[in-house]
Amino acid sequence: MNFMNKLERKFSKYAISNLTMYLIFGYVAGYVISRFAPGMLGYLTMNPYQILHGQVWRLITWVLIPPSTQSILFYVIMMLFYYQLGMSLERTWGTFRYNVYIFGGILYTAVGAMATWLIMAAFMGNAAYVGAYVGAYVSTYYICMSIFLAFAVCYPNMQVMLYFIIPIKMKWLAYVYAALMIFDFIQSAWPGRIMLVMSLLNFLIFFLTTRDYRRFSPKEIHRKQVYRQAVRQPRSSGGITKHKCAICGRTELDDPSLEFRFCSKCDGNYEYCQEHLFTHQHIKH
Repeated sequence: MNFMNKLERKFSKYAISNLTMYLIFGYVAGYVISRFAPGMLGYLTMNPYQILHGQVWRLITWVLIPPSTQSILFYVIMMLFYYQLGMSLERTWGTFRYNVYIFGGILYTAVGAMATWLIMAAFMGNAAYVGAYVGAYVSTYYICMSIFLAFAVCYPNMQVMLYFIIPIKMKWLAYVYAALMIFDFIQSAWPGRIMLVMSLLNFLIFFLTTRDYRRFSPKEIHRKQVYRQAVRQPRSSGGITKHKCAICGRTELDDPSLEFRFCSKCDGNYEYCQEHLFTHQHIKH
């Protein structure tokens, strides 16, 4: 996470705000194409063979192909649902980290497709056929699923209305979807298994390498919001201070340019200045 913090400080200005909205627009465009010009979909799919023969746009356009569904009503409900989940995650993590999460899933899927094609073409031959065969398994379904799983980890006890009738917590839905993905993994051919794992690799990396989930909890988010509101309030001209570093003891009166943050890994409300926030030893009771 220290590496991620460094990346965020350096590249956060390039992050795309409201990324979920752009994904939804892409799905809508793909859905319209599938309804009115289905022949064009063959030029949008991820086909490693065609990509290496000049059709490089396929590296991006496969993202336009929405998860398959026959009901337009179900499709609209699904898109609205994932839009709400995605926007909530962006507000929870921040724009940059959410961008890394989504683009990471897209990148891993593309890399997995290329690697699978190379391996299968080496053993089976007929690279053109294998390219189309592998491309048939590449879908944005598991990219959407990674958004759902991430939200379920951050907000496990949030209730949603299943079919607008049955109240159910996100964690139970996550267990059901996890079971369905395990079933898909077992019954799929090896290209499908590789695509499933690579599409969800962003979820595995982003969460399994970070054991401190408290920073994404609703309680922790509320505490940070309260803190930011307190920081924006005008500073008192008297001797009473609002912030004090637990290491060096400096306050905002010592240096108005100092920034103070609470550490989510310390047991208790310990506040640190910008110089000691990432270098102090965490306090555990």
